[in-house]
Parts: sequence; structure tokens; C-alpha cells
Amino acid sequence: DDMQPPRASCPQGMAWASVKSCADMTSEWGEKSTADLMSRCVSKEMGQGVPKEGWRICLAHEFKEKRKPFQAKDVSLSNVMDHIGLGIRYLKWWYKKTQVEKKAPFIDMFRALPLRQIYGAPLGGIGGGTITRGWRGEFCRWQLNPGMYHYKTVIANQFTVCLRRGGQTVYQQVLSVERPPTLQGWNWGYCGEYAFYHALYPRAWTVYQLPGQNVTLTCRQISPVIPHDYQDSSLPAAVFVWDIENKNDYALDVSIMFTMVNGSGHKDDKSGGHWNEPFHLEKDGEAVSGVLLHHCTAANPYTLCIAAREQADREVSHQTAFSPKGTCSGLWSDLITDGRLDSPTGSSPPTQKGEKVAAALAVSCSVPAHKLNSLEFCLAWDMPRITFGSREREHVRRYARYFGDKGDASPSLSHYALTHYKQWEKSIEEWQRPILRDSSLPPWYKSALFNELYFVADGGTVWTELSEDADVSGGVRSEDGGLPAQPALVKEYGRFAYLEGQEYRMYNTYDVHFYASFALIMLWPKLALSVQYDIAGTVVQQDPTERLHLMNGRYSPVKTKNVVPHDIGDPDDEPWQRLNAYLIHDTADWKDLNLKFVLQVYRDFHLTQDSQYLQDMWPICQAVMESELKFDQDGDGLIENSGYADQTYDGWTVTGASAYCGGMWLASLCVMCKMARLVDSEEAYQRYKDLLERGSAAFDKLLWNGKYYNYDSSERALSNSVMSDQCAGHWFLRASGLEEEAFPKEKIRRALKSVFDLNVMSFSEGHMGAVNGMRPEGVPDRSSVQSDEVWIGVVYGLAATMIHEGMLEEGMRTAEGCYRTVWERLGMAFQTPEAYCERSIYRSLAYMRPLSVWAMQLALDRSQRDNTVRAKTGDTDEIET
Repeated sequence: DDMQPPRASCPQGMAWASVKSCADMTSEWGEKSTADLMSRCVSKEMGQGVPKEGWRICLAHEFKEKRKPFQAKDVSLSNVMDHIGLGIRYLKWWYKKTQVEKKAPFIDMFRALPLRQIYGAPLGGIGGGTITRGWRGEFCRWQLNPGMYHYKTVIANQFTVCLRRGGQTVYQQVLSVERPPTLQGWNWGYCGEYAFYHALYPRAWTVYQLPGQNVTLTCRQISPVIPHDYQDSSLPAAVFVWDIENKNDYALDVSIMFTMVNGSGHKDDKSGGHWNEPFHLEKDGEAVSGVLLHHCTAANPYTLCIAAREQADREVSHQTAFSPKGTCSGLWSDLITDGRLDSPTGSSPPTQKGEKVAAALAVSCSVPAHKLNSLEFCLAWDMPRITFGSREREHVRRYARYFGDKGDASPSLSHYALTHYKQWEKSIEEWQRPILRDSSLPPWYKSALFNELYFVADGGTVWTELSEDADVSGGVRSEDGGLPAQPALVKEYGRFAYLEGQEYRMYNTYDVHFYASFALIMLWPKLALSVQYDIAGTVVQQDPTERLHLMNGRYSPVKTKNVVPHDIGDPDDEPWQRLNAYLIHDTADWKDLNLKFVLQVYRDFHLTQDSQYLQDMWPICQAVMESELKFDQDGDGLIENSGYADQTYDGWTVTGASAYCGGMWLASLCVMCKMARLVDSEEAYQRYKDLLERGSAAFDKLLWNGKYYNYDSSERALSNSVMSDQCAGHWFLRASGLEEEAFPKEKIRRALKSVFDLNVMSFSEGHMGAVNGMRPEGVPDRSSVQSDEVWIGVVYGLAATMIHEGMLEEGMRTAEGCYRTVWERLGMAFQTPEAYCERSIYRSLAYMRPLSVWAMQLALDRSQRDNTVRAKTGDTDEIET
């Protein structure tokens, strides 16, 4: 190969077969990166039942690298000149939105979130709202109002331990490394060097050694996020199990106190009218008790609930209400006196405007010398009926189907969680075990695969019932190319929406969901199909309202008929009702959205074999392909891009035939042929087959350069850049069980090798994944704001493509760079961004696309199956690498 990368970390001119040795050379780098997170830990205690695999960090760890969010000032001068009109139009729109309408913009270019390197695994199931705890134990990210986040650490929300010996308290400590300026009557400043946090989503463990006490506590946090479960996975609850190891020669009485403020650190915590009450619920021979914190706001009121299980040798006590300000020493001395709380009866009076109220729950047990005991708590929240920002319609959350929609479900939710969490854990372990036990998979991959799943619950996610009067396709019925008003699957499994990102506030952003959808189709396939029905229903609808699009400054309709929308709306408005919150481009002319719909339909059918779904989607697929065909301006069977950023890379201009969109067009023609055969339409089959043959020839002629597919065919200076995502169409064909239908195998292999050589190994010494665009001479393409970024979700998809093609080592190495950069170096655990550059900046935290890591698992499953078949049939030819 005469195209040697100038800065590759593998020896120059090495044979591809020896990539493995290159991976071995760098495993040292990976091991050091992982070990760094634990380097400040002095405790040797490993805790109870903490798995080996996952993301582990010492509570005293400090991340050295502090990055800044991408801001307008980061745009290079040449790019500024290209986007000056956009800047002015955006500024006017932003001012009107924030200052006049007093609303949050769907993307805020001026107030990007600063990076806080603090987040851990979120609490709660899917679609009922989430509360995120940091890895140091703080309650610090809240999404109770659907799709709307705020980032306040509520300092009074803590666990405190009290140790007593012979009737005397010998140790009482808030299990927090913080030293806040308030609540100074409490004993703060736990030494973080004696504790570590370990996440393997949907569970997490914190192990605390209590210095000088010979006691180790393991707090295990469990959320009901369970594949193929559509009931318990919807519950807004989490369980904390505290395992207490007493290594002394004498018994101890141990109490754990859980304190919680009525609210979420939002200004409405002080709006007045909130109140708390104790409760006790006995059912099926099991009893729980705790405190309900009723948060009585005008919009989306809710109840928080802290609860514990009552057992013969445990004592549960509570403090209904205390004021979480000042020194708060009354509560502290209440616990220190006898290891229990006062437990007054009756509810607290409603708060006055300007004041907050909190509650406390303590559970105690005795732990004999050299023995173990455990305590169980539950945190639940109940907001069954929700309105979005417009307040026009009321929606009912999925879990209300099982627990009612009256807002009084907290006691039964916590009872259910405390009596079922062992079953949840059993299901979670059965699902994760085969992957965790597979010694051929590297440890970082096991962490990436499960921990990136946090976004399914914590992506501003809503899961609602389809209301009686809803009509998914706006009155266009099946006989007219539409859908039933209430498709059976949506009626049974509800409607699902998640944000493009916590900072990019649009639901079900479809060009990005294309990548992320692997997690849903593999783990909650009914939710993946439900999203597809919703999108299909919007295809046949239109909204002729003209509005200004910020990139080109032209007015055009909000939604054109027979095209796939960009998104189904903004949670600060009325999603499902008003589509396309994104108004930078008019996406009716984007080249990728329609194709991504068609490719997902076939992949979903391949993985579910749901023939009703295929039948319902077929006419919609035909309609969007018809719309797409108009982009083939010269009639050669291949679509062309229109000279602006008309696809998911919405800041990277593309002109004429392109590797990305052209490749997806060919892949779509290929699956249309397959579907035409499945629905017995010979006429459609012939039509798409003819297009495929002509389009393939044109694609090859216009874009293949002997080593990879050129970025586009414009013959501009940079049209021969190497795009990391050039094989996206082929990736979906492989994920759908198809092999060489559209692209010759040897060309795909060659292209992937070029990408590995240049975009991966010649970029940051092969330690940061694949840069989006690379020049053939081995320097990043800096022609746009996105070509020199790394997109984590794209990299995971690229890695999956490599694995499908038998390039396992290369695929793993490619993805490893992204995981280690995000989770180990930049401190972005549980907020994986859309993008980072080689130095200093990142863009759009907590983003949807990285869920594509599940595409790697699909590829691994597939290649394992293929190898098994090969072994059985005796066809053991080495897969060439």
C-alpha cells in the first residue's frame, strides 16, 4: 500500500495481518488509562458483590484535562465568512425566543453547559423521568419535567452512617466528600481516598471503608432497566441496598439515614404549598414505610418518596419535615442520640413561599462481630400525568397502566420495588452474564456497551400511552398510503421519544436515531417499532406553515408531505403535534432522512420477522423513495447532494454524488428489492433493481479512487477527503444479514483499511477514535466545523462495520480510542458528547448517537454465529484481514 500515514503509531509499512501486534503494543496505554482513575485509592477493601467489569473511579480522583464547550468563537475565520448570515439570523431568533417568549431555545449556542466531570448512573426506569447521582454520591441532574433538564446538586440529599457500640454512638458521618457552606451541624468531608464508585448500568456500587472503624459499606444502586420487559422497565423508582461488613471482634448497631429535599433544586422548591407525610403500607405479607414529599406545582406536580422495608430485626424511623438550611443540627443530634429518628405522626403543614422542606428516613440493624448485614431503601417519584411546554395536551406515562394515574402511586411503587428488585437483578445478570464472561472481549468494551445505555432512560425520555383521540397518521388511512389511526403495536406498547441530546432538545431526531436505534431494536424492539410507526405516520402528513430557516434565510414549509421529518418536536412545545423543532436547514431537502427510514424498516424486519410491520411500512417506503428520486438530477440512477450541508453532517457541505448519501441510496435500493419480493411486487422489484444496477455503476465511476470512496464528486480541492462514515449504507446491509448486494467486498475492505490507516491511526496516535474527515496525506480535513471532529456514535458504527468485515482488531482499536477519551480522560462519563476535537473542545453533552455501540454487539453476535456455522460445515478458510 503506497499510502502510508505520516504519524501512525504502528511501524511504517507494516503488513495488515500484524495489526494485532500493534494492538498489543498499545494495550499498555489502555491499562494505564483505566488504572489512573483508581490511582488515589488507599483502601484495599473490595466491597460486597462488586463485579470486575464496568467503570471504576476513586472518590478522590481529579480529571487533569478540563475541556470547554464549542462556542461561536471556536469557528475558524474562513468558516465564519461562510456562516455570517446564519449567525445574524440565529442571534435575532435566539433573542426573540429567550427574551420575548421566555422559552428555552432548542439549541443554545450562547449558553452551552460548562463541563462538570461528576456524573454517575441515573436512577429510574425508562420514560418516567430520571434523577442522576454523581459518582461521588450527589443527587445532581434532574429530568422530572419531561425532556427538560436542570443541573443542581441538592446538597441535603445524602446518606449518613451512624455506628453504635454498647448503647453509645462511636461514629457518625455524612457519606460525602463535600464540605458545603450550609448544614454545618453535620459531619462532612468524608475522605474520598477510602472509597470508590463502580458503574455497570443499570446498576452501580459505591464501596466506603470507614477509616479507623473496621467497617466497610457497599451501597448498590439498582434501576429497573430490563431488556424485553415493557412493564417494570417503565417504573420511576430505584433501590439502594447497603451491605455492612463488621470486621471488629464486637457487635455494632448500624443506622443509615437517607435525607431528601421536597423538590429538585429548582426555584419552584420555594414556591410554597409543598408538604410531607409519613406512610406505612402492608401488602402480601410485606410492609414498607417511609415519607411522601408532595411537590405541588401548577404544572406537572409530583410526589417523591423515600421508603424502607420493614423486617423483624430492622428498625425504621423517620423525620417527616425539617428545614434544609442553617446548621440543621437538630436532625443530626436526633440520630446521634440513639441511632434512630423521632418518627412524629401526621403530615407537615404546607410550606410558605420562600421556604423549603426536607424529610429523613433511618433504618438500623445490628451487625455481629465478623459478620455481614444489609439494609434496603427505595426512592420513587410519581408524576403520572404530564404536559409539555405548550401545556396544550395532557399525556399519561406508561407506568400508570400498572400503578394508576391519580398521583397516589408512590407507596405501592416503593413496595413493588422493594419486593421485586431481586427479580430485576436476576434478569439483569442473566442478560449481562454471557457478554461479561466472554474472555475474548476487552474490559473497556464491556463497560462501554452497558454504561452507554444510560441514555435510553436519561435522554429526556418519555414513554406514554397512546391517547384515545390520537391519530398517528393525521387521518391518512392505509388504503390511501397511510396507516391505521391507532396501530395495534403502538396501542399495546405506547409511544416512545428520546432527545437528540440533553443540550440539543429535539425528540426522536431521525438522522441520529439511525445510529442509536441499534440499542432499541436489540433490547426493546417493540419501542423501536413504535418509533417507526410514529415516524411513518408523520411522513404522510404536512404542515404548510411557512417559517424562516436560519442557514439559507429562506421561508419554506415546516413539514412537506412524503418526506421523513427531522424530529417530532421540542419538549418545551408540543411534540408529536408540532414536528421539526430544528430550523437551521429545511430538512425536506436533506438526502439522508428518507433513506435512513427505508434502511431501518428492513433491518427491523430482519431482526424481528414482524410481517405486519413490513406490510404497514411498505407503502410509506415507496412514498419516501419516490420523493428521494427527484435528487437524481442527471438520471444516472444515483442521487446527488445539493451543494450545502444537506444531511446529518449539517455543517459539512457536500456537492454531487457522495460516498455517504450515495452509499445509503444504493443500500436503500437494495433493501427495496428485498422488500418488493417479500410483498410480491415484481414490478417494484424490477424498477428498483434497474436503478440499483445503474446507480452502482455511477457510484463506482464517480467516487472510487482505488483506495476508498471520495467524499464527493464535486472535484473541489477537498472532494477526495477520506470520510470515516463512507460505508454507512453497507453497514446497514450487513446488519440486515445482507452481504455483497450493493458494494464489492474487496472495495469495502480496502476503504475500511484506508479509514483505519488514516482517520484512526494517523489521528492523535490512534488513541482518539476516527476523525470524521482526513486528507489522503494524513492531516485532518479542516474545511468545515465538523470535518475535523470525532463523532463518538459514528465511530462505534464504523467499528461495527469493521467487525462485520472480519476486521475485529481494527474495529476494537477504533472504538477503544473513543471510550477511553470520553470515560477515562475527559471525565464525560454518563454524558458522552456528540463530538470532540483533537484538542480543547467538545460539543453537545449527553447525546443520543453513541447508543450505536450496540451495533458492535450485533456485529460480534453475527460473526460468532458465522464462525460457528463455518466450523460446523468445515469451511474454515481464514477470514482475510
